[in-house]
Amino acid sequence: MATASTPLSVNATAHSQKLVAYWLFGMASLVAIMVVIGGVTRLTGSGLSMVEWRPLMGTLPPLNAAEWQRVFDLYRASAEYEQFNHGMDLGGFKTIFFWEYFHRLWGRLLGLAFGLPFLFLLFTRRIPNGYNRRLTTLLLLGGFQGVIGWWMVKSGLSEDAAVSQYRLAVHLGMALVIFSLLIWTALDLFYQPSRRPRGHTMGSLVLIAITILAGALVAGMDAGLLYNEYPLMGAGLVPIEYGEAGYLDAFENPASAQFHHRWIAALTFGAVVALGMRARRGGYKMLGGAVIGAVSLQFLLGIATLLHGVPVTLGGMHQAGAVILLGTTLALAHAQYRGQKRGQAGS
Repeated sequence: MATASTPLSVNATAHSQKLVAYWLFGMASLVAIMVVIGGVTRLTGSGLSMVEWRPLMGTLPPLNAAEWQRVFDLYRASAEYEQFNHGMDLGGFKTIFFWEYFHRLWGRLLGLAFGLPFLFLLFTRRIPNGYNRRLTTLLLLGGFQGVIGWWMVKSGLSEDAAVSQYRLAVHLGMALVIFSLLIWTALDLFYQPSRRPRGHTMGSLVLIAITILAGALVAGMDAGLLYNEYPLMGAGLVPIEYGEAGYLDAFENPASAQFHHRWIAALTFGAVVALGMRARRGGYKMLGGAVIGAVSLQFLLGIATLLHGVPVTLGGMHQAGAVILLGTTLALAHAQYRGQKRGQAGS
């Protein structure tokens, strides 16, 4: 039974609802690109090149020699310059500055790409009925993500000159929450609302999320530069350093972090392949095949990235593969539970 329109939805139509769905799919694509840009920023060691947080003035890059020298002098006063890039010239600084600047600029683009259409929908009263709270939540999460990003960078502007792996995982995790909510809301609007997945489907989504966050810990500690072999880690499957960091070993020991990421990924690979095969038997042949293809490609990319010592190209592709895998699995989950009553679709 249809619910009565709210004041913010009086001008909403079936056509405008489809347009909102397309907009949200577009926003999800922009977030996916942002995740890849963030990964490349990390891989190129560019994340600490901008030591200021200037939400408005920072929209423009340095426009003259004096401004370039000012930001370069700020960087040369940082611990990262002293510990890792001592002697870098202005040309080298401009290279790493580009990626961090591009990362932050893309974040501002995301804010405008979501905020301006949202305001238009709000003032023209075309918010799809029942979606005002969800769209407002997305707007707030996007703004909060910017704060988390600076909180992450601040952890590296210290004597250690190393971004906290915990804060990196929070930053990536929030990006994926936003991405997932965008995809799910767009699918709800484009088709019809879907129930929350359960069972094998939910378990697969949880495993994908855990694998990605475990990868963030690996990236945060540069653990991918260790043990560039597979499946062994040295003389055995378990690295000799395993357990050396005590009760925080899983989070602060690079070798252990890589070990966990490897085998959680293998578990996720098996779970998602089984999910895809089950989905194909249940009538979702295209989506089932998509998740099998996505998880297989991502697993192979992970091994190739490790064996080659985490080059930027493969590392960026691996980051992109994680988002594609999450997106395809969300699409399958939505289809499986779309229009289902409680007790049905027990995948």
